Amino acid sequence: MNNKPVRFVLAVFLVVVLMAGSFGGGFFSGHVYTVGISSLIQTIPDVSTSGNTTPSATQDVTPQELQTLFKPFWETWQILHDKYVDQPLDNTALMRGAISGMMQSLGDQHSSFMTPQEYSDANVSINGKYTGIGAWVDPSADYLTIVSAMKGFPAEKAGLQPGDEIRFVDGVNMTGINPELVRLKVVGPAGSTVQLRIYRTGSDKLLEFNIVRENIVVPSVIGEIIKNNIAYVTITTFGDTTATDLHKILGELMAKNPKGLILDLRNNGGGYLDTAIDVASEFIGSGVIVYEKYGDATRQTYEAKPGGLATEIPMVVLVNEGSASASEIVAGAIQDHARGKLVGVTTYGKGSVQQWIPLADQQGAIRVTIAKWLTPDNRTIHQIGLTPDVVVERTADDYKNGKDPQLDAAVNLLLKY
Repeated sequence: MNNKPVRFVLAVFLVVVLMAGSFGGGFFSGHVYTVGISSLIQTIPDVSTSGNTTPSATQDVTPQELQTLFKPFWETWQILHDKYVDQPLDNTALMRGAISGMMQSLGDQHSSFMTPQEYSDANVSINGKYTGIGAWVDPSADYLTIVSAMKGFPAEKAGLQPGDEIRFVDGVNMTGINPELVRLKVVGPAGSTVQLRIYRTGSDKLLEFNIVRENIVVPSVIGEIIKNNIAYVTITTFGDTTATDLHKILGELMAKNPKGLILDLRNNGGGYLDTAIDVASEFIGSGVIVYEKYGDATRQTYEAKPGGLATEIPMVVLVNEGSASASEIVAGAIQDHARGKLVGVTTYGKGSVQQWIPLADQQGAIRVTIAKWLTPDNRTIHQIGLTPDVVVERTADDYKNGKDPQLDAAVNLLLKY
């Protein structure tokens, strides 16, 4: 394997899904254009490789300066081999630890080192088939944190909520454990049970959940006509077939002449970037969908593609704290083009772009933040999120009682047109 960059990733806030077999963004990867997060996390998609994003790391440093710079590193290496009590040392582990430390020194939660196995996992495409509990998680905090539970699957049925922190897995304290390792403890074969103890804001004690893992198949697009002749489309992820499925479903729904359309992006952790552009193009006839801005102030522009089926119908977009990355690209473009109102609560806020670069000899890869993406009105949402035009909360009691005030608000908005 050479050192040539293979993809740009709008890592869907590094949302990992608590299922086996996918890496996420944001984000999933594996194709030339992706957006997404980490194994039931999703990874965000990619764009085209840009030569100005890979400057030489040593272009301003002489060989003598490099030798002086790395002298403490090699001194430490030798001291460990001479003095450390448990010999022999694992040189590969030392090398990978050094790379990990270098990436961590950037202070960027989305830039990191991936071992060969992690890189392999990250290249599993978003095909909607998994085994696990069915939750998107953020592995960048001190504890593995639930971003959203997938509708109809074990995590949601058990009552896990956005913001829940996984403190214990099967009775073992996860304090100080790398969240990615915690994720691996949570996933497992269908039919097996995992015990989680969760910290939830506002609770004075840890909450305990016993969750049976399942085989999980998630359709990325669901569409129907609801009351008042309104088309209702839910997109759960931006995967391999999402754009094609959406086009087909919109064709069927638009043939029924609906009064308006609701696009539900709640709890959608992201997916491929090219899919986000295709999805946005179904609702926006022309113009910019998103910009990518690089460190040298240059940018790449992604515009709407022709042929969208729902570019004129009145529409509302539902978003919440689990809407991230690719979801925010679509929602931000619709908001900036005044194509429709956003209803719900502030989105996750994942607006940086990562590039995955494989290391030589199949030694893994590094994930490096190389750009930020901006909405058509040049807004950045990184660590900010999108603020809905109409803010509507959906409480835990609402979930419990099967109420959806956000959807109700969206329907009422459309009925005013």
